[in-house]
Amino acid sequence: MNWVTPRHLAGDDDVLAERIGDTLTGLGWRMWPTSRDTLLYVSPDELRGAEWILASSPFTLGGLRAALQISARPDASSALVQWNAYFTTGVPHEALHDFLVALDASAVPDTGFEEPEAVVAALSAQGWIRDVDRPRTAATDPGFASHVSLEMLPDLIADADLREDLMGWQAWAEPTFGAPYLWCANFSPSVPNELVAAFAASLASPVPVARHRLPHSAEDRLTIVHRG
Repeated sequence: MNWVTPRHLAGDDDVLAERIGDTLTGLGWRMWPTSRDTLLYVSPDELRGAEWILASSPFTLGGLRAALQISARPDASSALVQWNAYFTTGVPHEALHDFLVALDASAVPDTGFEEPEAVVAALSAQGWIRDVDRPRTAATDPGFASHVSLEMLPDLIADADLREDLMGWQAWAEPTFGAPYLWCANFSPSVPNELVAAFAASLASPVPVARHRLPHSAEDRLTIVHRG
């Protein structure tokens, strides 16, 4: 096992489903398989859900199949989902863990109070570089391999707000320019900025992470940290 940095290029160690399952079980979320060969987790208050959709993924993000869909609704009796967040495999499971812990702790998961700049502020606090043209809504890591920005989203990114001019957060890692992405994440327009900021802060954290398997596309850009 190696301890490596940066986290945003460390991959998921091929255990994303197991690690996220452990997180959700630890938070008290219930799980059961669905008729679509997916695994569905629901929070105790039934306002939050997480579904492992890789087996029947309806679309791709950056050419990678969507693997995990996280959603929230305002009322347990309502079938209407307020927002969704989608992740491919390869996302560092530490960042997803912190996103889910923040979501579970949020009193009202369908609303937010922070401005979009909170997301970029969380990144710049960890040394990421704000985009010159969009300093409040886009940032990249110092190695220019991973990016987080507020963008127009694909049609299949579902949200309760149906206005066409809304934007949502996108995040992705491209260790080698022009090569396939390592991972992608999309947040629909109504995802609270403070939750995206929790994901971003964890993604940019300089704290080394443990990995048995290093992603081939990013292996040359990772630093192995020897711990005492």
